[in-house]
Amino acid sequence: MHESEQLVAQLAALEERFRQRLHDELDELNHLADHLHRTPGALQDLRDRLHKLAGSAGTFGYAVLGERCRELEQRAQAELDAPHRSSAVLNSLAEATHHLNQLLEHTPDARTEHQRLDTPTTDEGDQRHIGLLVADDQMREQLERTLGSFGYQTSCFDNPTTLHQADHIDAMIVDTSPPGSTLLQDPVFRQRDAQSPPLLVISSQDNFTGRLHAVRVGAIGFFTKPVDLPMLESRLERCFNTLQGGPFRVLIIDDDTELSARYALVLSSAGMMVDTLSDPQQLLDKMTAFSPEVVLMDLSMPQYSGPELAQVIRLNDDWLRVPIVYLSAEVNAERQMSALLKAGDDFITKPISDSALLTTVYARAQRARMVSEALARDSLTGLLKHADIKEQVEIEAERALRTRSPLTVAMIDIDRFKSVNDRYGHASGDSVIRALSNLLRQRLRKIDRLGRYGGEEFVAVLPGCSEDDAFSILDSIRQAFSAVQFSSTQGKPFNCTFSAGISSCMAPGWNNSALLEDADRALYQAKESGRDRVCKAGVSSN
Repeated sequence: MHESEQLVAQLAALEERFRQRLHDELDELNHLADHLHRTPGALQDLRDRLHKLAGSAGTFGYAVLGERCRELEQRAQAELDAPHRSSAVLNSLAEATHHLNQLLEHTPDARTEHQRLDTPTTDEGDQRHIGLLVADDQMREQLERTLGSFGYQTSCFDNPTTLHQADHIDAMIVDTSPPGSTLLQDPVFRQRDAQSPPLLVISSQDNFTGRLHAVRVGAIGFFTKPVDLPMLESRLERCFNTLQGGPFRVLIIDDDTELSARYALVLSSAGMMVDTLSDPQQLLDKMTAFSPEVVLMDLSMPQYSGPELAQVIRLNDDWLRVPIVYLSAEVNAERQMSALLKAGDDFITKPISDSALLTTVYARAQRARMVSEALARDSLTGLLKHADIKEQVEIEAERALRTRSPLTVAMIDIDRFKSVNDRYGHASGDSVIRALSNLLRQRLRKIDRLGRYGGEEFVAVLPGCSEDDAFSILDSIRQAFSAVQFSSTQGKPFNCTFSAGISSCMAPGWNNSALLEDADRALYQAKESGRDRVCKAGVSSN
């Protein structure tokens, strides 16, 4: 069965389960309506059940029933808030509740087709193809050389039409120089949409008008000459790797099992990892085991409220950054605000369409991951910080020892970096550091771990990689880095090199603490031997 057909079948099965449950729900509502005058607490129970049904009925296609339940819920709540019960109001409420059964005779509303939130992906081995529309020969050559060093394939075009008609273009770089250029006003740029390849704009002028024109054609980056090419490449990489960290993890907390199952199905079909929880007493264990990036939580549940559970989550410092989105049929703005002020981050009013649910959760999860990454990683390079990369060395070393698999650690240091800062300025130095981090991230595997050890020094942890293979990989990166051309404020381009030392866990009697020490000694050997080279631990470079 095709994936979309399977999803439709699963959604239909959930809707059938809801229809079967609906008759029991309405019978219980009728029973409560009959006891409004005689049974203490019946009005509160009636209000709670109406609230629950108001949120779920519309989701499963009974929009008319859901709206009617919402109206009755509000009437019940108003009576609960009144200082004295009114027999006339209770009688009217009971009569209206009995008439809810008649709404089942209406055919459920046609469900809109489920929309999958797709993100373009490229296999790890595929080479990104960048289209260049750059008239300046020197600028074009710099772009080709630099992007080529970072593993991109480039093609040059003469006009916007041929660029947009080209096949397999993953991103576009357009130079709008000289001043007064109307290039971005070409109709092909104005016809761009969400499916068009990412666009980066280069300009000779840094002003509001130029940036506004770029935004209006959907540009994701704007760079003025002289262009910081490593920063441009960094923007490309960030664009291409939105979902590099794997599927988003979403936890749904709701006592309505059919409704949470539907939400889970919709989100998981869009590539998210979803878990559900109906018993709040298991909340702490579930948060620890699943480590969600977003929590979707019902506002009203038996014995517990959503804000109470949200505050329980916030008591743990490790979960302070996890967005909590309330799902509820509550429409009272004051109650919504009260819930948000206690511990929530957003509020979704039930019923919600599949596409709206996807968009909301995706946006929250994406932002949460970006914030988490920003806090856990070095701000300049995006790599792991000193303590984190040291921890990764220990983790991978223990795994290598346990599985008897190879592991290589590399210490990398930019040559004569102080002279770069002294001669070209710290901004240029930052550009060099960023360029090397981007190049390492691009050329190494996703399973490898990279960290900024301090200043201009980096550590790479390469699990499953022998010392000889690591040497070949790092030496090729060394050659590519030496070809990268940097711009300075003086307008004079310059190049940099790095030295590296590598150590492997394959030697007899190796231990965790020795890996970094041996790699550091090998790095020192590379520096003493003339720089711009890679040395193995215990092997002479001569």
